[in-house]
Amino acid sequence: MACLVSRTGRELQRYNHMGFRQVVGCIPYRFKYNEDGMKICNEYEVLVISSQKGQGLMFPKGGWELDESLEQAASRESLEEAGVLGKVESQLGKWRFISKSQGTYYEGYMFPLFVEEQLDLWPEKHVRERIWMPVAEAREVCRHWWMKEALDILVKRLTIGEQNDNDLLATDDL
Repeated sequence: MACLVSRTGRELQRYNHMGFRQVVGCIPYRFKYNEDGMKICNEYEVLVISSQKGQGLMFPKGGWELDESLEQAASRESLEEAGVLGKVESQLGKWRFISKSQGTYYEGYMFPLFVEEQLDLWPEKHVRERIWMPVAEAREVCRHWWMKEALDILVKRLTIGEQNDNDLLATDDL
């Protein structure tokens, strides 16, 4: 059973050596399938969420806290904000940015999350909308440049992985 309450407060919040607040985000993704249930090569959908303040779409992200690993924080944020569970994969990168609304400096880490379960109830269901969409559309609507860069890295990683899988299949046919 998943926890249905979001963490709040900043008592456990991490800051780097320069005083930047550390945040962690995830790009939830899944494969696209045709009507016969067959995976469509190089076709993925990603899950974007609305901002709590209603100012555009983005990927789940939030504070990295002292009592958790980066991967645990990424998984927690995906559950709290998007209501999805899955496998957190290897880090896409680290970015430094300034919040335009608050003028605060941040250090953000992004991870892919291969979605294995989508919940009907989740902690922020009543304050956020979640939308599955093609990668190209998500890149257009995402409001944060650093998340767009992370998405580009994920797409390259998935494309290379798909090519390697196809190479293995071709080798098996020999």
